[in-house]
Amino acid sequence: MTEQLAIAGTADDAPATPWRDASLPVAERVAALIERMSLDEKLAQLYGVWVGASDEGGDVAPHQHDLNDDVDLDALLPAGLGQLTRPFGTAPIDAAVGALSLARAQERIAASNRFGIPALAHEECLAGFAAWGATAYPVPLSWGASFDPELVERMARRIGEDMRSVGVHQGLAPVLDVVRDPRWGRVEETIGEDPYLVATVGTAYVRGLEASGVVSTLKHFVGYSASRAGRNLAPVSAGPREVADVLLPPFEMAVREGGARSVMNAYTDLDGVPTAGDRRILTELLRETWGFDGTVVADYFAVAFLKLLHGTAGTWAEAAGQALEAGIDVELPTVKAFGEPLRRAIEAGELDVALVDVALGRVLRQKAELGLLDAEWSPVPEALVGATRSDAEALRGTVDLDPPENRALAARLAEESVVLVANHGVLPLGAGAAAPRRIAVIGPNADDPYAMLGCYSFPTHVVSQHPGVAMGIRIPTLLEAIRAEFSDAEVVHETGTSVDGGETDGIPAAARAAASADVVVLALGDRAGLFGRGTSGEGCDVATLDLPGAQATLVDAVLDSGTPTVVTMLSGRPYWLGRAAGEAAAIVQAFFAGEEGATAIAGVLSGRVNPSGRLPIGIPASPGGQPATYLAAPLAQASDVSNLDPTPAFPFGHGLGYSEFVWESFAGDDDVVDTAGEATVRLRLRNAGERAAVEVVQLYLHDPVASVVRPVQRLVAYARVPLAPGESVEVAFAVPADLAAFTGRDGDRIVEPGELVLSAGRSSGDLVFSHALRLTGRVRRVDHTRRLHADVTVAPLPDAAAVPARNA
Repeated sequence: MTEQLAIAGTADDAPATPWRDASLPVAERVAALIERMSLDEKLAQLYGVWVGASDEGGDVAPHQHDLNDDVDLDALLPAGLGQLTRPFGTAPIDAAVGALSLARAQERIAASNRFGIPALAHEECLAGFAAWGATAYPVPLSWGASFDPELVERMARRIGEDMRSVGVHQGLAPVLDVVRDPRWGRVEETIGEDPYLVATVGTAYVRGLEASGVVSTLKHFVGYSASRAGRNLAPVSAGPREVADVLLPPFEMAVREGGARSVMNAYTDLDGVPTAGDRRILTELLRETWGFDGTVVADYFAVAFLKLLHGTAGTWAEAAGQALEAGIDVELPTVKAFGEPLRRAIEAGELDVALVDVALGRVLRQKAELGLLDAEWSPVPEALVGATRSDAEALRGTVDLDPPENRALAARLAEESVVLVANHGVLPLGAGAAAPRRIAVIGPNADDPYAMLGCYSFPTHVVSQHPGVAMGIRIPTLLEAIRAEFSDAEVVHETGTSVDGGETDGIPAAARAAASADVVVLALGDRAGLFGRGTSGEGCDVATLDLPGAQATLVDAVLDSGTPTVVTMLSGRPYWLGRAAGEAAAIVQAFFAGEEGATAIAGVLSGRVNPSGRLPIGIPASPGGQPATYLAAPLAQASDVSNLDPTPAFPFGHGLGYSEFVWESFAGDDDVVDTAGEATVRLRLRNAGERAAVEVVQLYLHDPVASVVRPVQRLVAYARVPLAPGESVEVAFAVPADLAAFTGRDGDRIVEPGELVLSAGRSSGDLVFSHALRLTGRVRRVDHTRRLHADVTVAPLPDAAAVPARNA
C-alpha cells in the first residue's frame, strides 16, 4: 500500500454528544456519559485486558498463568474496554509495528462500543520504556546513587515522550518503596533506604513523566518493602509510626508536588489488612486527607489475591466489593472479579452500583483529560503520523526508541551513579601511556551485557524468555568497555565462576591471569531475573547478603595473587564483600547502570569520569544481621549488650572522588527558633584538587530528646555541588522546623520544642560539622500541608584564599 497511513476512528462519525465536546467542563462530560451507560458498559471501563500474555508473555507477573484466563475480545468489546495491558511489554515487537498494532486495536475498540471510547494503554517504565529496542536506563537504585533529581526528571520526560509517541498513556512507575531489608529481591527497583532521598528523586521522576503527558503510577502503596524476612509478597508488620514517618512520605510528596495521576496498591497485607482492601489507606488517607483525585489501579491480580492469597474474600464478587469499597478503580492486568462476578452481585442487590459509578467517574475523567473522549481523537499515534504505508513490514525500523540523545542521557546518569566506595591509591588507572600495560578483567559479570540490566529492563524481563531473539539495543559489556577505554593496554579475561552456579573449576585460571597482570578488575554481583530466575529482582529474595555462588571463593583466589584488585560490583543490592572490604585496592559499586553503564564504569577506572555517586543504601559489614538501616533508633546501634554489630562497612551517603574537598567552616544563623520557625546553617566548601568535581553535601537532623523514640540521624536535605579547581562556595540550608516533625504518641504529626542538632556530612557515618539549636514555643500539630524541604542555595565566595581552613 502506498497511501498515507490514516486509521479512521469512530469519534468524527458519532452524533454530537456532550462527552465529546472538549469545550465543556470535564465533570459535565463525564456525568453525561455515565448517565447513558448500561451496567455492562460501566464495568467494562474498570478493567484491563492482557492480550497475548498466556502464550507470549513468559512468566512476568505473580500467578500470571493461573489467573490470566483466555479472554474473548469479540464478546467483551461491544461493552467497551478500560485498559490495554502492556501492548509493547509482553513480547518482542518492532516499535513501529507495535504502534501500528496498537492503533488498529484502538480503532477496533472504539468502533465496537456505542460511545466510541478507546482504551487507555499502560506499560512498565521502571528503567526506561519496557519495549523492544527502547533505551535501558540505570535502575532506580542508581537514580538514588546520583543524588540528582533534576537529571532523573529529564530522563523521565524522555521516557514519557517515547511512550506517548507510540500510543501509550500510562506508565507504571516510579517505585517509592523505602528499603527496609536489603535481602528483598526488589531492592534494585527502589531508590534507597532513606525516605527523603526516595521522595525527592521519585517525585522528580513523576514530574518528568507527567510533563510528557503520560500518567505516572506510584507504587507500591504502601508497605511492600517492609515484608518480613525480606520475602516478596510476605506479610508486613510495620507499626503505624514506621508507616507514617518512613514509608508514606515519598508517596505524600509525589502526590502533593509531583502531580501523579495514578497510584497502585501494594500486594501485601499491613498488620493483617490487605492494602487492596484497605479503605483507610486508599480512600481516607490518599483521597480525603491528601486530596488525590486520580485513579487507583490494582497491582496485577491484587483484586483476585483478596480471595486466593489473603483469604479476606470468599468469592470473586466479595473480592471485587472489597476492592471497590477500599478505593481501587481499575482491575489489572485483566478482568477477573470486576466483570461477570461484579455484575451478578450488583444485579442481586449484594453490592451498590454507586461504588461502580464513583470509580467510573474517576476513570472517565482521566480519559477525558487525556483526550480520549474528544470528538477529534484519532488512534494514530505521533510516531505514525505522516507514515506513507500501513503495511507492517514497510514500517519496520522506522521508529527509533533509542536515539543518540537518549543514550547520552543514559550515559550521564550512569556516570553520576557509579560509586567509588574505596580507593587505596590505585585509581584512577590512567589512560594511554599512563595506563597499566596488562589488565586482567575477571569475574562472572565481566563479559555479560545483562550484567548492566535490572529485572524490569525489557531484555531481562521479556527477551530473556524468547531464546534466539536479539536484545534490541547495543549494550557494551564491561570487558568491551575496558578494552575500548584502555586501547593501549593488553586486556586478558577469565570468567572464574558463574554468578550463582557455584562452579570453582575456572578459578585457578582466573588466579593465574590475575598474577600475570599489573591490575585486576574483578567484576562481581548479580544476575537480574524474576521469581527465582536470578539473584536480584522480583521474587529473587536471599537469606543472607553473602555474594552469590562461588564468587567469594573467586575473590579470595584473586586477592591471594597479590595483584592490586579493583572489585567492581554490578548488582541490584549491596553485598557483604568479605576480605575485599579491607584488602581490595579499590571498590566500585554500580547498581545495574543501564546500556551505557559499562562505558561509565570504564571511565571511572581510567579517570575520564570523576565519580560523584553516593551509596543510596549502606554496604553491610557482615552477611547476616538483617534487616539493618542507618535510619535507626539508639537501640538498633552497636552496643555492649549484644554481640551483633549492625554498623555497615560503608554507610548510606558514602562515596569518594578524585578531588580533595576542604570543608572549611560551618555555622548557624540561629540558636533559638520557634516550632513554627526556620533555622539557617551555612557550610563553606572548597575544591582543593586539580580537577573539576562534584561534592554531595548532606544535612542530617538529630533529635536528642523526644516524646517517642527517634532515629539517631535522619537526612533532611542535600545538594550536589559542582566545583572547579580552587573554587569555593557557601552552601546554605534554610531548614523549617516542620522537618523535625514526627508522629507523636497520639498518632498526630507534631513539632516539639527542645534541642535539635543539624549536621553537615559527607555521609551518614561521616558528619563533619554540627550546629545545636533549640526549638521553643508550643507543641505544634502539622499535617500534609507542612513544608517538606529546606531551601538550599549555593553561592560562590569571592576570595577562596581568604577563608581559613578548618577541616574536621
